[in-house]
Amino acid sequence: MYIAVPAEILGIILPLLLGVAFLVLAERKVMAFVQRRKGPDVVGSFGLLQPLADGLKLILKEPISPSSANFSLFRMAPVATFMLSLVAWAVVPFDYGMVLSDSNIGLLYLFAISSLGVYGIITAGRSSNSKYAFLGALRSAAQMVSYEVSIGLILITVLICVGPRNSSEIVMAQKQIWSGIPLFPVLVMFLISCLAETNRAPFDLPEAEAELVAGYNVEYSSMGSALFFLGEYANMILMSGPCTSLSPGGWPPILDLPIFKKIPGSIWFSIKVILFLFLYIWVRAAFPRYRYDQLMGLGRKVFLPLSLARVVPVSGVLVTFQWLP
Repeated sequence: MYIAVPAEILGIILPLLLGVAFLVLAERKVMAFVQRRKGPDVVGSFGLLQPLADGLKLILKEPISPSSANFSLFRMAPVATFMLSLVAWAVVPFDYGMVLSDSNIGLLYLFAISSLGVYGIITAGRSSNSKYAFLGALRSAAQMVSYEVSIGLILITVLICVGPRNSSEIVMAQKQIWSGIPLFPVLVMFLISCLAETNRAPFDLPEAEAELVAGYNVEYSSMGSALFFLGEYANMILMSGPCTSLSPGGWPPILDLPIFKKIPGSIWFSIKVILFLFLYIWVRAAFPRYRYDQLMGLGRKVFLPLSLARVVPVSGVLVTFQWLP
């Protein structure tokens, strides 16, 4: 039995999988440069084959399951986590008309899919039947849910300014001025919330080795651990997509010059996504890990009031001066 996969889906999934593989290499290279090391440089020229070597090593490892674990849920959790990071790309526009599903609720769909990632983590921690894994899953769930509220309020602020909920129309609404310029504080909060949502440093508390061994995935080995690892990096790329569409104008060139217009929009989109990914890696190399109480306090006491406070004055100004789109 053969399942026909449309070329459009393969055109998204295959570059994404390659991007995830080489993002790991790029992170190791950038962090090595920051720390004045060489990084991977043995496997292949400049270490370019290191992702293939790491993938082969993980495939050949023996998958071990705890004897008291719920086997079906234990195996399903990493697959669900990784698949959710792929299906969300259906509404992300790479260029004008270059989107798998140009839905009118594209941004809401993206937010909903990213919110479902917590279920894979909770399922992994609970099905492992390990108190360390379960405690790590609870901490991760609390962290992700707390920052999802701030992300939702920030998206409301942007939608009030640009009008449409369609991802392509949001990009087209920024032709005159990027929304990240008048809403720069909102953009900063959105970036920091994305770091916490994707469990990246300095908010990688679910994987705090000194406290919880390895968090919710402590009982996983072989490809189960690899899928969680790949899901984390795929979510990094995924969250960089909305950051690109909402703040630096999506696929249009940075400057309205004829020479820049000759470059395809998908290339500009990729360049902007890579810049956000570099920011993710730079933050990990530069900042120490937060304590858990600091992390939750930042979400509840700082970001939640600030993001809510931005909705009221922004909407008030737009209504008062009749600037609503």
